[in-house]
Amino acid sequence: MRPPKTLFSLLWLPLVTGQNTTVDLGWHAPKKTWINDLSGVLNGEGTHGFYFNGSTLPLGTEYGTYNWCNMPHVRPEEYVVPGSEFTLEYVEVIHRHHKRTPYASNTFPKEPYGWDCTNEGLFYYGQPLNPSGKASASSFWSVYTSDANPFAPNGFNGTCQFPQITCGGLDDSWQHGKDLYGVYHDLLSFLPEEIGDRVSYRVTNNVITSQVAGMLVNGMYSTTTDVPLQIQTSSIDSLEPAYSCFGASALYSSYGVGSTAANWTEHLKLAKPLFTSLDAISGVPADSTDWHKSFDHYYDNLSARQCHAKPLPCNTNDASRCVTQDQTDTVYRLGQYEYSFIYRDSPKSLQAAVGSYGVFLAELAQNIRDSVSRKSRIIYRHNVAHDGSISRLLSILQVDVMVWVGMGSEVVFEIYYRRGSDNSKRYIRILWGGQVLQSSNPSLGKVDMLELDVFLAYIDGLVGNRASKVIDLCRTSA
Repeated sequence: MRPPKTLFSLLWLPLVTGQNTTVDLGWHAPKKTWINDLSGVLNGEGTHGFYFNGSTLPLGTEYGTYNWCNMPHVRPEEYVVPGSEFTLEYVEVIHRHHKRTPYASNTFPKEPYGWDCTNEGLFYYGQPLNPSGKASASSFWSVYTSDANPFAPNGFNGTCQFPQITCGGLDDSWQHGKDLYGVYHDLLSFLPEEIGDRVSYRVTNNVITSQVAGMLVNGMYSTTTDVPLQIQTSSIDSLEPAYSCFGASALYSSYGVGSTAANWTEHLKLAKPLFTSLDAISGVPADSTDWHKSFDHYYDNLSARQCHAKPLPCNTNDASRCVTQDQTDTVYRLGQYEYSFIYRDSPKSLQAAVGSYGVFLAELAQNIRDSVSRKSRIIYRHNVAHDGSISRLLSILQVDVMVWVGMGSEVVFEIYYRRGSDNSKRYIRILWGGQVLQSSNPSLGKVDMLELDVFLAYIDGLVGNRASKVIDLCRTSA
């Protein structure tokens, strides 16, 4: 019986050679910017041109500018059409849901105001698909509180679920769909007039992705008819991701959130005065582990307010003590630093992402192969996911500058063939935020008409055929 592989025996990944294709599977550090410069993050000011205060940027803002509330995506005005020798064959999109309320776990013990969601409905009901003559009413949730219920709700008062996509987020979702259709149908004449069996949509088990998908589909196809949303069983959902992977979890916990590793705890110790001042205003207990093992909770709470033009919070007992914009900006900078460290700067990040998101990459590779071989009629797949989904994907692609992926963040995989050349050869272009993705990995580099065989060899080398290497990683012992 073979001894079990250990996590760290899997960290070394050499060059792998396939059919005349050699790829580098090693981890390569991201570019050095203010985001992964701890001294600059702690001692800097502002947010270095990153926006956090609404879905719409000021007129004249350069396309591609980071906007946490509504990230840049493919749209007709800036889309770069490839040379006429290239013909688009397959597209797969994955994007984070759009702006929402905070999660209940990220709300303060006492919130100074409420959130009102009476301008939207959350529709949840079952509908028979067979023609039985029976149909469901178009029923939706209407959140309320009862005077007879003595228990206060967790977090904000009001008429929202926490989380739910807000009305502004629904508007952004619709526009996102309209822009994609404007490129892939109107500009490129690629998408069909009707969804039919050529277009597919997929969501995670978290209902907020379905809230986004309904608006996105209407933005693309102007339809209010029934449209299926593909979804995997909650325990093995690869898109979210939700499947269990001990190896990946152990890697992340060895260097990231909750770990005692010095290169993680350093920034938390240096930021302790900021935590102390925020706790005094918010009422968060100083001994709350969840609120102080990273800046995730404060980041989500404050950014959700500012995305929806709500004021920064004040102490409920002393209205003169409020969170300042300088404090908020520091939280945002630290959040960016944390995401870059977790998903790119740590040498362990690549293997951790491969374990926790490799199944989706294996599915993506299979989707591409099925399209190229004509085993599948689907030419366009769209996945609505989460920040943890996109972050892990960018980790595996080794994006050269890692950010905390904001609301609506989008990665597009475009597959082309070149007319007049070897008909078996295909090419891939990857767009991140509407622009060509730049990878730190030398085998990928600027992913603009990269030979598809190189990309598939890279994915196969990391995750294996049908994610076989992911299984090995997830079963490893510490």
